[in-house]
Amino acid sequence: MGTRVERRHSGLPWQHPASRSVPSPLPQPLSHEGRGKQGKFPMIPSTTAPDPERPLDEAVALDVAWYVDPARLARERDLVFVRSWQLAAHHGQLANEGDHVVADVAGREVLILRHPDGGLRAFHNVCRHRAGPLARGCGSGMKQISCRYHGWTYTLDGVLRAAPEMQNARDFDLGGIRLHAVRVHEWQGLVFVALSPAVPPFEQVFGGIAERIRPLDLGALRFLRRVAYDIDCHWKVYVDNFLEGYHLPHVHPGLSRVLDYRAYDTEVFDWYSLQHSPLRNNAGIYGDGEAWYYCVYPNTMLNIMPGRLQTNRVVPLDVRRCRVEFDYYYADDPQALARAQGDETFSDEIQAEDIAICEAVQRGLESGVYTAGRLCPKRESGVWHFQNLLRRAYATGEGAP
Repeated sequence: MGTRVERRHSGLPWQHPASRSVPSPLPQPLSHEGRGKQGKFPMIPSTTAPDPERPLDEAVALDVAWYVDPARLARERDLVFVRSWQLAAHHGQLANEGDHVVADVAGREVLILRHPDGGLRAFHNVCRHRAGPLARGCGSGMKQISCRYHGWTYTLDGVLRAAPEMQNARDFDLGGIRLHAVRVHEWQGLVFVALSPAVPPFEQVFGGIAERIRPLDLGALRFLRRVAYDIDCHWKVYVDNFLEGYHLPHVHPGLSRVLDYRAYDTEVFDWYSLQHSPLRNNAGIYGDGEAWYYCVYPNTMLNIMPGRLQTNRVVPLDVRRCRVEFDYYYADDPQALARAQGDETFSDEIQAEDIAICEAVQRGLESGVYTAGRLCPKRESGVWHFQNLLRRAYATGEGAP
């Protein structure tokens, strides 16, 4: 079974600066699971992909090779994770000038810091001299960036300002040497980075979420704790499972009492899907209102309840193991904080159920008898959408798999 590791953090409530997102009209959903509509998701011609995109009412799940082939997983680092916005930190870690974080993103270390101008800067955590590390872990009060190997020093904008004992190096121009910058964006108290210039603009990927959940302001919530689960399944098995409520009556008896399965619905947009349901019978766990489950391609989940945000980041460990990081944020009010312990207990129950079924699915995929089955148009449009984005990443990245 999966392994649970918890890290607790506490502190004063924090506020994030206004989002830097450019206002845009609410995106229109591409399809609507509850109504079983196909939507306008563009197809990749079958001549370019042996595992082609199909309309929702003809949809077939991914072939088993997507979940058991180590070579394919290695390709996904560059085709999927490097080419997408990745959740890397939260505002509480970068609230003050000089605060900094070293995050692992797609197997690469990224240094993120709060600049004196109030914005964020991000760089590959690699010195331009001989690839030494620039920083380790999290910290505060950074005035300059100093390599831990040979002491080369850079400004907080990444420009080399000092290199010990390099005075005899011919044509050595300090000002011409810069750290490799990484795109960074702060949104609703969360910090995302993009390693490749091919990643679409942030507003194009996340546009419409903040507008949809108003008046809820996720940036006004404070980070309370992280719980991580190491799970014996491929990362896409876990994401597939998150993306549909089809399994709720069969796997989650407790959650099924809280969510209204008859009203449970899914909408898909360009780069994310949304599952939502009215809340009921939750005995004070979440409060009254709506449950919103966003999955932003490829591996970021935003689980939003009244006065509470839970983010999930799904990280591949190897072809049959992944780690899922759960970060919990709550409103700084007595009612929300009073529900936190019940929320944790209930979440552990749900995760135990999800882990058990995901690990069983992985074993089924490795059984040698499984062939890709048909998807349910009414309940699995989120899976269809995600898997088509994966097909497209391969087809446009380096040819069909």
